Amino acid sequence: MIVLGLTGSIGMGKSTVAAMFRRLGVPVYDADAEVHRLQGRGGKLVAAIEAAFPGTAGPHGIDRTVLGKAVLGDKAALHRLERIIHPALVESRRLFLRRHRSRPLVVLDIPLLFEKKGWRQVDAIAVVSAPAWKQARRVLARPGMNPLKLKHIRSLQLPDHQKRARADMVIDTGGTIDRTRGAVRHLVSCLTARGVRYCRHA
Repeated sequence: MIVLGLTGSIGMGKSTVAAMFRRLGVPVYDADAEVHRLQGRGGKLVAAIEAAFPGTAGPHGIDRTVLGKAVLGDKAALHRLERIIHPALVESRRLFLRRHRSRPLVVLDIPLLFEKKGWRQVDAIAVVSAPAWKQARRVLARPGMNPLKLKHIRSLQLPDHQKRARADMVIDTGGTIDRTRGAVRHLVSCLTARGVRYCRHA
C-alpha cells in the first residue's frame, strides 16, 4: 500500500482534489472532516475542549466560531487545543490505514502535513497549488473571511513555494478543472502501476 500525503495551503483547491481521488476509488482520510466529527454533536472531544475553553460547547457540539476566537493569535491556547485533538487524530488515522491495508493506494488529506510533521508518516507527498492571486480570490469569497484573517492563516502555514519544493508531486489547480482532473487521474495511474519512485515530479 502506498500512503500519499495530500496537502496545500488554504484556498489552493485541496478539497476539490481530494474529491477527485475519491471518485477514482482511492480511499481518502480527511483530517478536517475528522476534527469536525470529533467536535460535533456527541463527539468524543467535546467535553475536553469545553473544559479547556469554557463556553465553546453548545447543543451541536463545539461552536467552531467561538473556539476560533478563543485561540486566534494565542499560541499557548492553540497548543493547548492541539494537545487535545492530536492524539484522537493519530488513532483515527491508524484505524483508517488498518481498514484499507489491502488497497494499493490511500490518501491522507492533511492541511498541516508539513507544519505538524505528518510527512514522516507518508510514502510520498502531493501538494495542491495555485497562483497567490487565485488563492486570495477564492478565500476572500468565503463567508466571514477578510484580508486580516487570511494573513493570519497564511502565517500559520508553510509558504506555498516551500511546500512545492518539498513535494514529490505538485497538482496545479490554477487552470481548468478538467486539467486538474487529468493530473489526478495520471497520478493515480502512475502510482498504482509503477510506484512512488517512478512518479516523482511526473
